[in-house]
Amino acid sequence: MKTFLLALTGVALGLAAAPTYSKEPVTGFTCTKWKDGVCVATHRVRGAPAPYATGYVFGPNYTYTAVSDIPQPVVGYYHLDPNGRYVFSNGYVYVVDPTTYAVTKVIDVESH
Repeated sequence: MKTFLLALTGVALGLAAAPTYSKEPVTGFTCTKWKDGVCVATHRVRGAPAPYATGYVFGPNYTYTAVSDIPQPVVGYYHLDPNGRYVFSNGYVYVVDPTTYAVTKVIDVESH
């Protein structure tokens, strides 16, 4: 009986010391450190996904964001074309196809 109680105590201590993990799925990564316009450190992001997903259509009359209004490290790292169509909203850059007006890529931007 004494051995059983010691084993049970060991299991309880092991469970108490084990790390807890969030049940929310990893939805992406965000940059935590930039160097010379390149992201050099990231961390996983859990929680709600971006408000718009790939395939969402903004339409021809939407007011698109100029490349000069997007953080320059993001422009350099992702090689965003000055002639492209972009929407910068809620910490995300949405790359939009100029012919279909549909989102082709969602870029998570660290806001700071």
